[in-house]
Amino acid sequence: MARPRRLAAFGYLGYFAYSLTFCTIRRQRLFAEKPAVALVLGQILRTAGERQFELLAYCFMPDHLHLLVQGVAEDAHLPSFARLVRQRTAVDFRRRFGAALWQPGYCEHALRRCEDMLATAQYIANNPVRAGLAPTPAAWPFTGGKLLPRAVLETFPAPK
Repeated sequence: MARPRRLAAFGYLGYFAYSLTFCTIRRQRLFAEKPAVALVLGQILRTAGERQFELLAYCFMPDHLHLLVQGVAEDAHLPSFARLVRQRTAVDFRRRFGAALWQPGYCEHALRRCEDMLATAQYIANNPVRAGLAPTPAAWPFTGGKLLPRAVLETFPAPK
């Protein structure tokens, strides 16, 4: 898969929100077990705090990861955040599990002001349901974030 192009006229800097998708190497099912998810989530949270991003939503699918993040400072820079998350998680994952983690590149979407963050979080939470992995968003154990606590997940209807 070729690396997606970034928007040339957009600086990816500041208080913007982004939907990100990182795919595992050769789409291997590396996020099927809790230890792998916990290791990667820990590094995401650490890096978000250091790089001034808030983790609004996440969903670990067996072979990829969805994130919804938002900059919480003027100097929050998405490419730096994403690069450091991928680097840290890849190093820790190789140390712990002896395997590569990510395929090159990632997909990102900068949310426009008119886009609803809760609707985007709900879309992320419904990924396991659409894939037939869980009957409801609340039944999938690898979903969460500031906008997706268990109480909120339990209110989401399953997609049609």
